[in-house]
Amino acid sequence: MTDTLMPNGCKTNGPVESGYFKKGCNPFAQTGRSKLQNKRALLNQQIIKQMRIRAGAENLLKATSNNKVREQVMLELSYVNSDLQLLTEQLEGLNSSVEVYQDVQETSSIPLIPLGLKETKDVDFSVALKDYILEHYSEDGSNFQDEIDDLMDLRQACRTPSRNPSGIDLLANYFGQLSFLESRFFSPTRQLGIFFTWYDSFTGVPVCQQNISLEKASMLFNMAALYSQIGTRANRQTQAGLEDAIAAFQKSAGVLHYLKETFTHTPSYDMSPAMLSMLIRLMLAQAQECLFEQITLPGIRNEFFSLLRIAQEAVKVGETYSEVHQSMIQTPIKNNVPFFWTTMSELKTNHYNSLAHYFVSTALLDHQLTPSDDEDKQEKALSQLYDTMPEGRSPLDILKDKEERRRIGKAHLQRSLMGHEEAIRTHSRCRHLQKLDILNDILQAGLKRSLTKFEQNDKEEEFTDYMLAPDIISKTEKKAEMEIPAATKGPLSVFSAKQRWSAPRTIRLRLQDRDLGFTLKGDAPVQIQSLDPLCPAAAEGLKEGDYLVAVGDTECKWLGVSDVMKLLKDVDEEGVNIRVVSMLDSSSQPMPTKSATYGGLPKTYSMICLAHDEDDKKSRKVAKKPSFLSWGLKNKQKSGSTLSLPNADYNGLGNRPCPTYRNSYNESALY
Repeated sequence: MTDTLMPNGCKTNGPVESGYFKKGCNPFAQTGRSKLQNKRALLNQQIIKQMRIRAGAENLLKATSNNKVREQVMLELSYVNSDLQLLTEQLEGLNSSVEVYQDVQETSSIPLIPLGLKETKDVDFSVALKDYILEHYSEDGSNFQDEIDDLMDLRQACRTPSRNPSGIDLLANYFGQLSFLESRFFSPTRQLGIFFTWYDSFTGVPVCQQNISLEKASMLFNMAALYSQIGTRANRQTQAGLEDAIAAFQKSAGVLHYLKETFTHTPSYDMSPAMLSMLIRLMLAQAQECLFEQITLPGIRNEFFSLLRIAQEAVKVGETYSEVHQSMIQTPIKNNVPFFWTTMSELKTNHYNSLAHYFVSTALLDHQLTPSDDEDKQEKALSQLYDTMPEGRSPLDILKDKEERRRIGKAHLQRSLMGHEEAIRTHSRCRHLQKLDILNDILQAGLKRSLTKFEQNDKEEEFTDYMLAPDIISKTEKKAEMEIPAATKGPLSVFSAKQRWSAPRTIRLRLQDRDLGFTLKGDAPVQIQSLDPLCPAAAEGLKEGDYLVAVGDTECKWLGVSDVMKLLKDVDEEGVNIRVVSMLDSSSQPMPTKSATYGGLPKTYSMICLAHDEDDKKSRKVAKKPSFLSWGLKNKQKSGSTLSLPNADYNGLGNRPCPTYRNSYNESALY
């Protein structure tokens, strides 16, 4: 078994032997990203501690009327609230530390924003699942300790996934197992007593529920976060790296969309519909930015049509970031999203719009209409650039009038300068942005280039022209689209936690006049039908509609009719023992009580979610056997019902894209 912890608690100082950990997981990897995640876990624990103290103080305030005690409690509350504020700021700082997620070779691209993984507490499935197996399925739960250990190992490994396709596979594998667990063990009419605790990715606030949907939703969130980290890590100076980044961000958006549409009542605010909608926009905006970089990576031809096309592509990127920024500044999202994110989206809106105005100005100033040019084609291209032509002039008039072209080109340069200056001011407002030297260099280079172009086309004898350049229409050859994973398959319809079963009954099956006294139907498991009430089997207690689960010593829960008939064909007058189960009526079962939940914000919380984890790791298994937990998987025998992972391709990032532009001045290229 590939444990996720070193045996006997021993530590390793050297490289870990390959294959020891689960594929896609190495909890001892000391990378910048893993260190940040460890800091996040520590901050979450400190936030919980302060919230405990605050809750106790608030309860004491309600319970006492002693003025002196109340004064002391109020003073303590002020300290606690200050500590919580500081911890929240530290957590925001972690969410703003994007530089450790970038590609180490990245030297000329604007950094992208990754999502941080949600943290969780350990969960012990062992006791609850074994009790349920004994009670519901009438089997000895200890026979499946190995499989339960595997499940717990898999969950533990998912807390430290590798930032590559293997890490995605790991999370997808566990998500598929959760769907299987839900159908087998999580009945809508009772609770197992297993509590899942997850921390909000932005605020560190804990959420605790017995509902497995919280576990599934959190795993999807982490899958989307891991995709975003893979996209951020891609080398955006190569076409292959850009493809990887585009595919990763589109898949991140798709997983977030699936999460938003499937789990509509998650109690954690980072998975609320409003927050998920904003995150989807952010992932698609970053994918669109990478697409722009992919177009400009070979260089931009200093040619009229090419410049107008790139200008509209740049406006498209700015437009998507503007939508992201608008969603970030809405209440209550703005109270939970890091200020770094908000300022970065505003900065990129200004930056890419400024680039667009620079490209248009260059097209108008440097490429005058000549007799050899195609007037109709240029007129059409210019008419598609604006909603309304400047000062009502026709496109052809502007193209033929050299002074008018220069005047409009300078107006675009002015807007480019104003946009770059605003982007630099935005950069100076956020201390986390100021740490990104490469970002400052890119912004300063853009401003300097626009200023140089403006000075080259400025005449001293000219009066100041206050013409405002019109907005540029966005247009793109390829729009970023989310890649939505296929929905998981539905729950098993027969042996599931949603059904109630009788204990297995042993029936002695004998032939009477070479007839069994019943027929079989169904694929797997087979069901008794057309039962003769006078046959020996009916006298033994066999009922119409019973499910056949064993013939002699052979389990046949997942055998079809033909396979079961092969087992029964040799029945003689002495007979053979079969085991059957009956489905019971579950309509009278009481509905469960509410699970312990940490509802959204600071003032109330479940004490269960604040419980300490003190369990040690248990010893693990020895030998393999046909597993109860493998009922939902296809085996060598014909399977009548399967439960598989989502059909989305989680095996890799597939066809990925991602963009950048270069900085080369010459006659044929602007970058």
